[in-house]
Amino acid sequence: MTRPPEALSEAAQAVIAEEEALLTRVQTTLEAARRKAGRDQENRGLVAQLQVLRDDAASAAVADLPHLFFQMDQTRALLDRQEISQLPDAQAPYFAHLRLQGEAGPRDYLLGRATFADLGAGVRVIDWRYAPIARVFYSYEEGDAYEEQFGERLAEGTVEVRRLVVIERGVLTRIISGALVLERDAHGAWHEVGREQSALQAGGAGSAARPGKLGTGKGARRLEDAFGVTALLDAEQYEAVSVDPTQPLLVLGSAGSGKTTVALHRLAKIAFDNLEQFPQSRMKLIVPEPGLARLSRRLLAPLGLGRVSVETLDGWLLSTARSAFDLPGIKLSPETPPLVSRFKRHPALRRALLGRIGAPKTPQGTPLERVHRRLADAYLDRSFLEAVVKDARGELPSTAIDETLEHTRLQRSTPLDKELKDITDPERLITVDGKGIEDDTPYALAGTVDLEDLPILMFLKAQHASLGLERLAHVVLDEAEDFSLFELFVVRQLLGKGKSCTLAGDEMQQTEAGFAGWPEALDELGIRDAATCRLQVSYRCPAPVVELARRVLGTQAPAESSQALRAGAPVGFHHFPVEAQAQLFVGEALRDLVSREPHASVGVIASSPESADAVYRVVADQSWARRVKDGEFSFEPGVDVTDVGSVKGLEFDYVILPDVTARAWPADDESRRRLHVAITRTSHQLWVVSSGVRSHLISPEAGAAAPR
Repeated sequence: MTRPPEALSEAAQAVIAEEEALLTRVQTTLEAARRKAGRDQENRGLVAQLQVLRDDAASAAVADLPHLFFQMDQTRALLDRQEISQLPDAQAPYFAHLRLQGEAGPRDYLLGRATFADLGAGVRVIDWRYAPIARVFYSYEEGDAYEEQFGERLAEGTVEVRRLVVIERGVLTRIISGALVLERDAHGAWHEVGREQSALQAGGAGSAARPGKLGTGKGARRLEDAFGVTALLDAEQYEAVSVDPTQPLLVLGSAGSGKTTVALHRLAKIAFDNLEQFPQSRMKLIVPEPGLARLSRRLLAPLGLGRVSVETLDGWLLSTARSAFDLPGIKLSPETPPLVSRFKRHPALRRALLGRIGAPKTPQGTPLERVHRRLADAYLDRSFLEAVVKDARGELPSTAIDETLEHTRLQRSTPLDKELKDITDPERLITVDGKGIEDDTPYALAGTVDLEDLPILMFLKAQHASLGLERLAHVVLDEAEDFSLFELFVVRQLLGKGKSCTLAGDEMQQTEAGFAGWPEALDELGIRDAATCRLQVSYRCPAPVVELARRVLGTQAPAESSQALRAGAPVGFHHFPVEAQAQLFVGEALRDLVSREPHASVGVIASSPESADAVYRVVADQSWARRVKDGEFSFEPGVDVTDVGSVKGLEFDYVILPDVTARAWPADDESRRRLHVAITRTSHQLWVVSSGVRSHLISPEAGAAAPR
């Protein structure tokens, strides 16, 4: 029995009573529907479906009867299960309640994962993913007048009730209705949850770096520096910026410690102090992700560095390979399998290829064709691949061998257009949907080169001939832990005699296995005397976020943890039985936050692009919501729904992680580092939202609030 909630207001008690009565009515109706479904199946469909088997049994041999009877029993049970499984689960039949007042009077709609209706009982359960009426729940608040076109009918009315409900094992345990959040405790008593626990805390707008606002430090302004390029740096950062421009600099530090700030300010100081020796036209910044490239360009402009070239790693590799092989175009594969990509970027492959390099055996073809043929021969040598995987010491699974073999065979196969060379009409090679005949087939890989192969091909060519690349005055590599040894080898070909460069990175933020280590990275660049600066203070993230990030890293965490200068808002943990509830809850939290903090930048960082798409569907109709792909961040106030692979080097005022589940974030080293990156993108507050089975990387003790 549930104890009466005496401490609650009359309004709260009325909400609880209404929702419990509604749940009871739905469950009663579902039970009746289940019983009716069973009887109907026996009286209608079951007889018809089993008639064929009965006819067979009438004329079958005695020895065949047991088998036929078994088939009849199995068919009956299967059909019963299929019919009943179409009904909502009575243990959790829905997760949202919407009441609309329209021309026909008030009507209740319940958002769930299956569609069911008993109009006589006033029960309407709709599939939240597909039912058009669900748009009203996404797009309007309680009390709003709505107007929606459903097919040919224009529906108008008012939203009377709009609530999220959590039903676990058939029991109502939570109700979220705007600012009112009610929870049932283990003893059955209801309590109202305070806003400090149920809503993101205000005051975070403008705390994250954005275009026109660069400077992470204590704020000590040094007026003697022209243009104030070293403003807002602390003493440790200023010392790093002031390193002699001809000396390589390695800047290490945790997320939010100011690595990028130091790298860009050093670039500005070098350009200003040594204009002739370090012209902007011969300086380059290379970053892994398009989003960070866009942000870096906007941050460099106020520093007077608008003419410095900023490139993504992929874009730079492609343009450099075209120059090195004197080819205007290189046919890239549409996509490299993730495991093959890991294999081709691993340091073990660098060591193995170095031992395999020999003089080219055949002079036929272009320089690219010759080295590509040699590389493909290595990829098709099983014993060579096995040696690489063995040398990787567990960082590459044995399945990488067969995947690399198969992927290479497809790439070395004859392109379909050459197989069909007798077809002279090019239009016959185009399908009805406008694609090439080989698109979306294995033939699409024929004759292609993986992007990951480009630095390897340049590495092979450089063993016997010059790459012919123009030297640069200064190169900055941001998020340098994501550069493979092959990529660093190509960077080495760009450095001048003095090796003037700046590397900024954090080994704990590598998002792929295979980082060789900083000594190996510097050695690949040919650097022996780099100045090293390790930044100890995390300016971006408040203390609860820094502590959670360290817990997530587990044994990978550095011995010396970074210092957080701000206590900050606590990490919010929110857990739900099913994914749909978590997504709708995130949508509610975002609506509430944007209404209170319209100038805030919010990052909803999912584990994958597919998960980001699912979350975005809940807020897609809102003007403040953006689904960001390919790094197309606007850096304007609002909500960016994206994935962890797109946010390295970026920061937001608020961050919500919408899918911290055991499936999305398994307990392995790569997931630890990726989750660490996602966690540390916030400058004000972090929310961790999960459903089903929570990721084991998030411990109940982590952060300031215990997850439900």
